[in-house]
Amino acid sequence: QVQLVESGGGSVQSGGSLRLSCAASGDSVSSYCMGWFRQAPGKEREGVVSIDSDGSTRYADSVKGRFTISQDNGKNTLYLQMNSLKPADTAMYYCASRRTPCLRWLRLDYLGYNYWGQGTQVTVSS
Repeated sequence: QVQLVESGGGSVQSGGSLRLSCAASGDSVSSYCMGWFRQAPGKEREGVVSIDSDGSTRYADSVKGRFTISQDNGKNTLYLQMNSLKPADTAMYYCASRRTPCLRWLRLDYLGYNYWGQGTQVTVSS
């Protein structure tokens, strides 16, 4: 079973940048479907971006052009580079994985993932 630990969250002003990391242990995630989700208070968990074992990605429209997902298989770590941050990006960010390639119709749906980290808070002030 894989364990996921996020880090890199914090507080930034609007327009700023942050890079989140998700360190995986217990298994290599190079063949997994990996994703980033976020959840703001009072809102449902929202898929931000996913990356499949073949390197293909899918982004939510709200973050296209601002966020970039990447993966270092040597370090078994997933990253999320977030630029041009907005107050609307404020949320708890979660790393998630599925022990198979992504299910095409669930790439940005929490139902498509089996393993979750504990989350890291991102706060963007105006």
